[in-house]
Amino acid sequence: MLENGTIPNGSATLPVDVSTAPSIIGINFGNSYASIAVFTEEGVAECIANEDGERQIACALAFHGEEMYIGNQAKQQLVKNSQNTITGFRNLLGKKFSEVPQDKLSVSAPVTQHPSFPDTPAYKVKVLQPAPSPLPVTATNTPTASRVATPRSEPVEVERILTAFEVATIFLASLLQSAEEFLGKKVVGAVISVPSWFDDAQREALSKAAEEAGIPVLQLLDDAGAAAVCTSQSADDVPGDRTQLIVDLGASSLELSLLSIREGLAYSLATLSDSSVGGDEIDSKLIKFFSKEFTKKTKTPLTVAPATNPLDKRAEAKLRLAVEHTKRTLSASPGAATCSVESLRDGLDYTGSINRLRFDMEVRSIYDKVYAKVKELAASAEIDLYDIDEIVYIGGSASLPGLDETLSEGFTESVITPFKAGTVVGGGTGDPTTILARGCAFQAHLLVSLAQESPELLGSFSKGSDQTSVAATSRTIGLLVPREDAEGTMGGIWIPLVFKETPLPCRRTSTFEVDVSGADATVGFELWEVKEGVKNDHIKLPKFEDDEGEEAEEEVKEKTLTKEAYLLSLTLSPQYAVGGKTIVQVQAVVSGSGALDVSLREVLKDSLGAAVTASVAAP
Repeated sequence: MLENGTIPNGSATLPVDVSTAPSIIGINFGNSYASIAVFTEEGVAECIANEDGERQIACALAFHGEEMYIGNQAKQQLVKNSQNTITGFRNLLGKKFSEVPQDKLSVSAPVTQHPSFPDTPAYKVKVLQPAPSPLPVTATNTPTASRVATPRSEPVEVERILTAFEVATIFLASLLQSAEEFLGKKVVGAVISVPSWFDDAQREALSKAAEEAGIPVLQLLDDAGAAAVCTSQSADDVPGDRTQLIVDLGASSLELSLLSIREGLAYSLATLSDSSVGGDEIDSKLIKFFSKEFTKKTKTPLTVAPATNPLDKRAEAKLRLAVEHTKRTLSASPGAATCSVESLRDGLDYTGSINRLRFDMEVRSIYDKVYAKVKELAASAEIDLYDIDEIVYIGGSASLPGLDETLSEGFTESVITPFKAGTVVGGGTGDPTTILARGCAFQAHLLVSLAQESPELLGSFSKGSDQTSVAATSRTIGLLVPREDAEGTMGGIWIPLVFKETPLPCRRTSTFEVDVSGADATVGFELWEVKEGVKNDHIKLPKFEDDEGEEAEEEVKEKTLTKEAYLLSLTLSPQYAVGGKTIVQVQAVVSGSGALDVSLREVLKDSLGAAVTASVAAP
């Protein structure tokens, strides 16, 4: 334990009072919503609610009169007070005004150029502030009866200009306040999620905004890393070695990441970003559907997404707020979901409904876009969709069952998804709306633990360190036990040791039972590098008598192994075989430079331990 421990964060140090642990948090700071997770004394990370009972906190600020609203209360102001409501500020951090797309439709306060800081994006809002106080009472300024009777001056409306940095600071400070009120003590460390496409300037701006808000930042963790940490910590039935696809369908963009998870270590294979696909597009599809229904029922024209006149713009804002509840209902229930809006247009109320089948038909084009981008990502990593073992979803729009059904069509039937595991809603381990915050909380706990035990290791978690830029194996390395009666192309029994895309250095151990015959028998093994692939076959389906068209075909995929490079042979003379069988343990160690060391030994079932050890090194 450290007497006066510190956690390095770049050139700064953050004080850690170990007696207050675990007062650390994880923050998912999205462009549309944020969430806070704390690491509890029970060793779990759970999302907490703010003072308004919100676990999904809208990234929005609104000014109405003398009041400032933050979160979902601010988002409600988009209907009648959109010019004084600020949203979408996270993505502007570290950006210049000239880099902000001006053609993108804004439903809140527009982004302007700050008058005092050239090329700085800012928001212009109107607020009420108290009028100047009267002159102080002095010997020459004695209040008269008329002055005493004069009522207090009303607040005056003034124009206030806030940079994206200032807005982010105010919002992050509110998250910190909510966390400390929940914990009942001061937060000593936080890990904040950040998109992988954020450049150094954006990361620095986010870190500074958090520090200005009073948040002791331990690390800015990539979204994909936070998801990998959470799934590795939370799921007990997921294999330690797997290829993981992360689908982050946010409001404004789609982020895809392909990771190889090897016993808790994540290695990035490929990433892809697309700002043309997002949850806002799904909302627009729903809004258009309900607006057509409204026009059909009331004979009142309503043009939305995009809206042109002020009345239609207000109606669209109301619908955007209402369809969020509709989407949540469709995510959790297979039945129909309603959309109700009071005084949608010209004083007319509207209540409509849509079932999941109709909804999936409306947004099918968006599902197909996501699927096409997933195939593009896999192709860039030179792997087949059949090689992916797990799909992880991030974002509220990724909670839709129709998206999972569309993506799962191209994967193996055994692919793991939160929908199959039943953990996609209700704060489960696979809940897309909480996974990033909980992953950040797990990471924060790890960093604080390292600060108490070995502070020098913390540099390994900094962006750009040697440990974050490691190499990985390109092929799977394993043992082959030759057998004449073996089926397949390998010619024996295959025992994988080090899977491809395993970060280096690594150490892997495998224990298995082998057959032996006679006291002088030896056990022989061959060490190989193999190439993994997928074989595609097309099987013709049976044709019925009344079918006149061409014969239909079904694509069938099968994983394959091909010998690529022979490395060496190992032999072992068993000394403690029982019943014609013995237990063998093999260990493979691959250094950071790729040097391979393999040791083979016979082990006993009782406490006597190892009996024989043989080692060989290969370059």
